[in-house]
Amino acid sequence: MSTMNLIAGLADKTRSLHLLVLGDLILDRYTWGDAERVSPEAPVLVLRANQCEVRLGGAASVASLLRGLGANVVLAGVLGDDADGRVLRRLLEESGIDTRFVLTDSHRPTTTKERFLGLAAHRHPQQILRVDHELRQPIPGELEERLAAATVSAAEFRVVLVSDYAKGVCTPRLLAALIAAAHRKKLPLIVDPARMPDYGLYRGVQIIVPNRTEAELATGMQIHSPADALRAGRQLCDEYGLAAALVKLDSDGIAVVDRRAGIEQHVPTRPRAVYDVTGAGDMVLAIVGLCQAAGWGLVESAELANVAAGLEVEKLGVAPVSWGEIRAELQRGKSTSKLVTLDEMAKLAAAYRHDGKAVVFTNGCFDLLHVGHVTYLQEAAQLGDALIVAINSDASVQRLKGPQRPIIHDADRAGLLAALACVDHVLIFDDDTPHRLLERIRPDVLVKGGTYTPDEVVGAEVVRAYGGRIYVTQKVEATSTSAIMDTIRERSSRTDQVARRPLAGRVRFVLHRNRHITQRAACVPHARTQELSES
Repeated sequence: MSTMNLIAGLADKTRSLHLLVLGDLILDRYTWGDAERVSPEAPVLVLRANQCEVRLGGAASVASLLRGLGANVVLAGVLGDDADGRVLRRLLEESGIDTRFVLTDSHRPTTTKERFLGLAAHRHPQQILRVDHELRQPIPGELEERLAAATVSAAEFRVVLVSDYAKGVCTPRLLAALIAAAHRKKLPLIVDPARMPDYGLYRGVQIIVPNRTEAELATGMQIHSPADALRAGRQLCDEYGLAAALVKLDSDGIAVVDRRAGIEQHVPTRPRAVYDVTGAGDMVLAIVGLCQAAGWGLVESAELANVAAGLEVEKLGVAPVSWGEIRAELQRGKSTSKLVTLDEMAKLAAAYRHDGKAVVFTNGCFDLLHVGHVTYLQEAAQLGDALIVAINSDASVQRLKGPQRPIIHDADRAGLLAALACVDHVLIFDDDTPHRLLERIRPDVLVKGGTYTPDEVVGAEVVRAYGGRIYVTQKVEATSTSAIMDTIRERSSRTDQVARRPLAGRVRFVLHRNRHITQRAACVPHARTQELSES
């Protein structure tokens, strides 16, 4: 079965899956602003705040990501009896997460991470400070017993996920009860461990999912390569009686050690534009949990987790990733290029729209790519989330421009455009107009560069008919393919005239033979002429 069919099957099955997530519940606060200057009071940045937001973090983040993918999630953990706790509980309920096992402790604060993000020179926001409000002591015995009794007795779950941030919820006693119950019920128990040197409290869990730093601390090994990570995973399995270990290696992917299947394999991932690593580990835990509940192997689970975590790091903070985004990413990853067919592009555009993303479309010959093209494509990319560039085929260009065009074949033109970071997809079409493409793709914005008015843009009536808009970019003066070709022809003509004209005067060939200099006059073609000075 193809990967896309597997994903479709998992997406459909997710709605019937029930998962338990236990761990430390965290409220993430974000304050965005402009970091425009340094304070006159101290050598620190001044952040002019303009937006605040609250999101689910920790185990609540894992539950939220699962819920965003359609799973039925019950969350277990502890909140403080405070304003932040009430905000976090409200967010959970709004997300459709079952909070029957979320308890309240009036003697501890709700764990809160407050992040301040500054935007400078209109660039992407960067985190400049984080403030944590927390209490790390273990939860009281009474709450520990209530959580153990509630989670162990629940029978509807297909998998149990533990998200341990070492804030006091995942006590040895609670985990021991959970591990024993999972063994009795033959439930997959998957743990994202805390950063600690001893994993004794996780002994007997089925799967552990540490990151590189956590695995180094737990094994005493330095992990510089996937091979090192596989050795670390093997050591963790041997030392703590684990069935499997997945070591997260950020941009290097995931190292999978599965003792049940006898597999040790590195699962690479492709490089991403990393805006914020927050939530990437939570996404890996969520996806691996879903895949295990659906009966997938660990290698396939890691491959899908890589894709989803890669999408997550391109977002700010912990933000849901949809099945549509995952499918679109897998579709893009089928080829090392961005070249797609019309059928593929129509499906990708539908996935973008399903996820609330704006699709931008432009088309043209793009013969002799120049700075004017690049400037207008960069401007077009700012108008939405995905930029599609459709280029006329060679036959189409000949019909439009004459038999001397194109200069560059369509496959090469497509390759040049695909190399631009601002371009997401490239397709070649054979029609004289883009009407059929616009009707299939239905972009939100149709863009054209040059001196057109919006009404003059070919295909404008198609896009406006379904509510799309037309945009004409700024023209870069003195740049056009025709002007470049005229310049080439003019210079070529001058060179030909010089080559055909006889050389006036005498040309001296200097030959060194027996220290004598022989001179003779000649009139020879320019390309074969050499004039040497007397020594």
